[in-house]
Amino acid sequence: MQLYNTLTKKKEEFVPLEPGKVKMYVCGPTVYNFIHIGNARPMIVFDTARRYMEYKGYEVNYVSNFTDVDDKIIKKALEEGVPAEEISERYIRECKKDMADMNVRPATTHPQATREIQGMIEMIQDLIEKGYAYEVEGTVYFRTRKFDQYGKLSHKNLDDLRSGNRSLLVSGEEQKEDPLDFVLWKPKKEGEPFWVSPWGQGRPGWHIECSVMAKKYLGEEIDIHAGGEDLIFPHHENEIAQSECCNGKIFARYWLHNGFLNIDNRKMSKSLGNFFTVREIGEQYDLQVLRFFMLSAHYRSPINFSREIMESSKSALERIVTAVSNLKHLLENASTGELTAREEELLAEMKEFRKKFEEAMDDDLNTADAQAAIFELVKFANTHGKEDSSVLFLTAVRQEIISLSDILGLLVDRKEENLDQEIEDLIAERQAARKARNFQRADEIRDQLQAMGIILEDTREGVKWKRA
Repeated sequence: MQLYNTLTKKKEEFVPLEPGKVKMYVCGPTVYNFIHIGNARPMIVFDTARRYMEYKGYEVNYVSNFTDVDDKIIKKALEEGVPAEEISERYIRECKKDMADMNVRPATTHPQATREIQGMIEMIQDLIEKGYAYEVEGTVYFRTRKFDQYGKLSHKNLDDLRSGNRSLLVSGEEQKEDPLDFVLWKPKKEGEPFWVSPWGQGRPGWHIECSVMAKKYLGEEIDIHAGGEDLIFPHHENEIAQSECCNGKIFARYWLHNGFLNIDNRKMSKSLGNFFTVREIGEQYDLQVLRFFMLSAHYRSPINFSREIMESSKSALERIVTAVSNLKHLLENASTGELTAREEELLAEMKEFRKKFEEAMDDDLNTADAQAAIFELVKFANTHGKEDSSVLFLTAVRQEIISLSDILGLLVDRKEENLDQEIEDLIAERQAARKARNFQRADEIRDQLQAMGIILEDTREGVKWKRA
């Protein structure tokens, strides 16, 4: 399995630190509001990476944090006149609901920054003792110049950063030994939550939080660290500096970063009015459609969100669901159980689709090509699944579609919903009208059902329905 490593800027064979086990850390959201669809992309793509690794037989320890102390959380709390903890806990619950609706599995551990403060204080103390950090009037800074590999992830030159790009510098530089030194601990401000430390009352800087949580739940060395490409600098760069200076070991072997998500070819922002939460999208689409859309491009590529693309994704996903449903209907009416010689040949041919799927996923988690392999399988099912097919053949083909889709976290075996008796009776009446060749009445009933939000489809397997 090849993964593109941001650290080396090339694809590398994935070899875990411990055979058969993967230690993976993914930066989670700051919980001050409902998550937006930009937050959803890393959740979905790295959940899929985890699923595929487990499919390959790895035991994956998957850690994804919640940043539950932050300026935005504090601002929201002040606006509402409630404690910051009330805001963060509320939106952690909402985030977990959205994740479940996107079929993103819970992490092995979801640590929260505010519950790991003591570990952060201990790591900061360690960095001070080793000469990598210093305190000025209650603020503790990290000495970037002392870590001679600083910039190795973002491939930025430290001197160029110092001389040119002041937008990258952290505020409060008049206190610092060097403008690019970053904050490990900051003193409290009036009305803000705080914790007691050797440097006074205050709270941790953002970067130290992830270093500490990764170390506690995964160890000093981890296999994979992942997140959005916007986190490469300074967040992940600073994590490397802190962790490697504190632990004296390589922090993470493979760094995976997903590309940006644009809305109608523009960057998502509230000021442009093109900012969408996952909850808002869920009011218009099954969030399985959002998941399908997110996986329809390679995770490292930028991806463009639009209504047209979502409608296209909805139709594409429906093709897979319909194929599975058709096979189920055929199975209900199948009379023969034994495989024919021709069916045995077809099942041997069908193995090619799983092979293509695995080759795509082994090539840096290419979910777009993996989806293409599933669609080839769907075409195969639609071509060869017939009324006289055997139970064994139909079952094998149906299970193969469900199995490959499940690796991508796509739920395509939809549980059939029970309809109201009135609707059931109308469908039965329409069937009787069609049998009697009373097509005018059949069409009237179809229109009546459509007005009730039920769309009928006449297929070779019989009449089917779905909600509009």
